[in-house]
Amino acid sequence: MLSSSMTTAVNVTRNPDADWVIRAAAQTGIPKRALRAYVAAAETVNATAPACGIGWNTLAAVGFVETAHGTYGGGSLTAAGEMSRPVVGPALNGAGFAVIADTDAGSLDGDTRWDRAVGPMQFIPSTWQLVGRDGNGDGTADPFNIDDAALSAATYLCAHGRDLTTADGWIDAIYAYNQSDAYIQQVREQATAYAAKAGAAG
Repeated sequence: MLSSSMTTAVNVTRNPDADWVIRAAAQTGIPKRALRAYVAAAETVNATAPACGIGWNTLAAVGFVETAHGTYGGGSLTAAGEMSRPVVGPALNGAGFAVIADTDAGSLDGDTRWDRAVGPMQFIPSTWQLVGRDGNGDGTADPFNIDDAALSAATYLCAHGRDLTTADGWIDAIYAYNQSDAYIQQVREQATAYAAKAGAAG
């Protein structure tokens, strides 16, 4: 297991600011559209669950590891936050992955036999049914929209009263997202790098 020691730079918060987003996107390489979604999602969840203290950089790190902020496979994000080409993960059929039989009749992932993770934050359909949120206010929770996916990820990571400002709380949250020590390490390194490049000041 990973050590629970970590620096505060792993998880930093701030209020969204247009000038900062432009500057931080250039400094980190995170697409501006994705960065706006991460910052807004962290702010929204921290307003409703202030004990969580989730940082924009934690969400950004998860988004990078999962799909390179929705650009995996050569795609991009539209101005509305939609993916230019949907990212659908491999079948969860036990061949190197967990075994999860279809739970959504293929409505999200197009697979009626096995579940597959979908969207920029890679939600499996059964998890999306529980935590899917409408982040852009259009009345629909869409896992392929970065605003919805980022808010849903923040909600999921902050569930069960987690405090992401602590080492144990942060690790517990990321482990809940993907039960892999290597994954936790990758997200931690990316989150720390984003904080260092963009600055933690609010």
